Amino acid sequence: MWKIKPPITYALEAKYRTHLETLVPTDPMSLFNLKRGSPEEEFPNLKYNYTCMASILTPKLYARQFNRATQSGVIFDDVIRPGLEEPGELHGPMSVGCVAGDSQSYILFCDFFDRVIEAYQNHKMSKLQESDFNHDNLKGGDDFDRDYALSCEVSVVRGVDDFSFPTHCSRGERRQLLMLAKKALDQLAEQLPGKLYSKAELSQDKEDKGVTVGAPSLSQLRNGVARDWPDSRAVWFQRKTGLDLLGSRTLGPPQIGDHADDANTQGLPMYLCQPPLVLLEALYKKLRHPFIWKQQLGWVVSSPADVGTGLRASVRVKLQLLPRHRRLEDVLKRLRLRMDKTDCSEVYNISNAQTIGLDEVGFTQLVVDGVKLLIRMEKRLEGEEKIDDLVPLQK
Repeated sequence: MWKIKPPITYALEAKYRTHLETLVPTDPMSLFNLKRGSPEEEFPNLKYNYTCMASILTPKLYARQFNRATQSGVIFDDVIRPGLEEPGELHGPMSVGCVAGDSQSYILFCDFFDRVIEAYQNHKMSKLQESDFNHDNLKGGDDFDRDYALSCEVSVVRGVDDFSFPTHCSRGERRQLLMLAKKALDQLAEQLPGKLYSKAELSQDKEDKGVTVGAPSLSQLRNGVARDWPDSRAVWFQRKTGLDLLGSRTLGPPQIGDHADDANTQGLPMYLCQPPLVLLEALYKKLRHPFIWKQQLGWVVSSPADVGTGLRASVRVKLQLLPRHRRLEDVLKRLRLRMDKTDCSEVYNISNAQTIGLDEVGFTQLVVDGVKLLIRMEKRLEGEEKIDDLVPLQK
């Protein structure tokens, strides 16, 4: 699929044949000298693997991907390595188990990635993705019950065109991305004043409280996202709005993250995320490195679990009785939400379970409506009443 047909030979062009042949793209795999066996010999052991990748991958599918490589050198074994390093547990949460090394991976290995996205995100790839980040279209995001909704957060990630993703990028690419982020953020500062902090600066400056760059997790070290930490890791902080904008993405430098957290604001602070993200999108496009968008996938990033919108809207909610209710799992599935424990007992993070299929406002609206319903159910249980009539129909 990498080679083009040689040009038709004409008498007057015969002398240019050698030059024309040098323009034919080279098959990347022909440049490698990998000491590999056949696809049957190299097929991984998935017997005790509980990732989404393992549930999709078959010897036949593996063989179809085996001799493919993107122009930046991503092969299929690079794609599935995270799932082999962390196979998960039988009764634990299922991880996606794979990553894209670059945006071309989604095209070259599309028969694999499409199946993973459909299975993990419960999404039909025949649907086209749309984008809408206008917070004015959000309804009811400012009237949570403060006795239950403690804080909220919206984060958005974007991939940058012409650069590999975190697990595959080189140190040089990561440093170039940081320089690109500095150029864009310098221009952004004219409209939204802020400061870009490197990890080294944050370690030395003890007075800048509230500006932190977390250490990488063991999982991020294993899958290569945190390679060369803390080289070229930085965070952009805007004090007036309390907005943390991860200029070169704390642990995933080739992505742009837009992160907001406001414990004193009722509702999701989507209005904080919109201005810098829209401005950055225009600035990166002006710098000839636009955010990566594909019509069928939406915003393309390294993890198939985040493609589409790249958005995670979450609310920290205090729930005591509902987490123990027999119908909780069914309720969350119908609402298309996920519930994760926090360090505080009886406090949970409620967020969207999918990132593709709706636009940014749509997923945020799911979280807003879902959190309100969960709080209503919790109040019912506190009054020793039933909640079966509140269980929604499957969305």
